Amino acid sequence: MPEPALLTLILVVTLGLAFDFINGFHDTANSIATSVATRVLSPGRAVSMAAVLNVAGALTGTAVAGTVGKGIVPTEVATQQLVVAALVSAIIWNLLTWWYGIPSSSSHALIFSIVGAGVAAAGEDAIQVSGVTKVLRGMVFSPLLGFVGALLLLFVLLWAFARFRPRFVGNTFGRLQIVSAAYMAFSHGSNDAQKTMGVITLALASYHGWTGDEWAVPLWVVLSAAVAMGLGTAVGGWRIVRTMGLKVVELRPIDGFAAETAAATVIEVASRLGIPVSTTHVISSAIMGVGATRRASAVRWGVAGRIVAAWVVTLPVCVVLGWTIYTLLHLITGTR
Repeated sequence: MPEPALLTLILVVTLGLAFDFINGFHDTANSIATSVATRVLSPGRAVSMAAVLNVAGALTGTAVAGTVGKGIVPTEVATQQLVVAALVSAIIWNLLTWWYGIPSSSSHALIFSIVGAGVAAAGEDAIQVSGVTKVLRGMVFSPLLGFVGALLLLFVLLWAFARFRPRFVGNTFGRLQIVSAAYMAFSHGSNDAQKTMGVITLALASYHGWTGDEWAVPLWVVLSAAVAMGLGTAVGGWRIVRTMGLKVVELRPIDGFAAETAAATVIEVASRLGIPVSTTHVISSAIMGVGATRRASAVRWGVAGRIVAAWVVTLPVCVVLGWTIYTLLHLITGTR
């Protein structure tokens, strides 16, 4: 029979891929909500395209995985139990917010669950402030950049196409939005799938005793995380699609193109810099940005306010949840 440490590692990998799958269908809206809302793509085609491009994006780098896997808690502090607690915490929060149709951040759920479990395991001093600061900066600046970028891009497009007939503009951006939706799906995979790669590699580092330059994301982890996210995206989280695509702003193809292009660019740059951002935050803010180009009342601020509240609540809830689950596991097993 396999040793207990190996069984725990297998459990971690299983939970990690389950989280990635849930992340895929929870965040399907990030990739397809605008193109479905503008009727540029049918739901079936949008989901199929997003699933394939999520996988492609996930295979393009591991910088974000490094931040999550060794930038929040040091590898010498991380244990299998800590990773299990963080994953269970993030999965619970993801399922709750999915059930109620709230586009919260899977990324921040995972990262701040790691923080909570890390504090429970080794105290506040075990948390690497530089890594958490990087995440918080991304949390603050990426939605702002998404909002401003989408607003400015749409202003430029409206000015450039002001003399064209509305039907021509609609048809043109109906085609272009297919490209922007593909770009958004690709960027989503490039950032979000890496978080699961990072947490699985964190568990592998604990099991094998990796430190320093030994820490690296194995190819099988990259491939399995990419496929798990793609399968989750294929299932589709329609509750959140309805919230983001239909309840925040009434979208036209030109709006969807501007929102997706701006959001995907912000996410792609963050991925190359190793910054784990919330793709949900960025695309939600970009949608609000295009709505704000018309008039303040074009954005349903009540819905937007509930989305922002979910962003804020995710952090303390997941810290407490991660801490609680780790503490319970420690009491039950008597091990770290």
